[in-house]
Amino acid sequence: TGAYLMLSDTLASLGRLISALSISTVAALVLGIVIGLLPGANALLGPFVSVASMVPPLALLPILFIVMGLGENSKVALIVIGTLPCIIRDLAMKVQELPREQLIKAQTLGASTWQIALRVVMPQILPRLIDSLRLQLGPAWLFLIAAEAIASDSGLGYRIFLVRRYLAMDIIIPYVIWITLLAFLMDAGLRLLQRKAFPWFASVRAE
Repeated sequence: TGAYLMLSDTLASLGRLISALSISTVAALVLGIVIGLLPGANALLGPFVSVASMVPPLALLPILFIVMGLGENSKVALIVIGTLPCIIRDLAMKVQELPREQLIKAQTLGASTWQIALRVVMPQILPRLIDSLRLQLGPAWLFLIAAEAIASDSGLGYRIFLVRRYLAMDIIIPYVIWITLLAFLMDAGLRLLQRKAFPWFASVRAE
């Protein structure tokens, strides 16, 4: 039935999207802190991240399909490639904007770089990570729909492009509305998480 197909397509798409964004989130948190905190890492990796963030991910889709095949890995990889560099660059900039006095005080008290990263930088960066993730939700959905439309046998993007040849607007329009609603709910969930987990951040942002 139509409801069953929409449910199965939704689960397939969300599985790919959440997997990719989870990878991007963890990798960006680590690399963003390293690049923002260590001048050597910034000099070495900063230019690479900047260039990577300018590469149009959809242009790499044929290469990903050739190298990784038409399975799940290529679709997840496309979303990661499209979102990871932007989140890294944003987090690195946020780390560099932190008050230097905090880092100097921590060093004066004998904290190592590792301790500074974990106890001083990370708690202040996590709410900003959620902001970065929210900004990448739109592009992530775009990359997901594109990958599913080209090579997939399930997913919301696959279904839309499957029925377009029949001009089945009674299917396409509900799917588009559903995708929009899912994106809105994910954004609202991230905002709620930020508000509940980091209540102090609202006052910081207001300043």
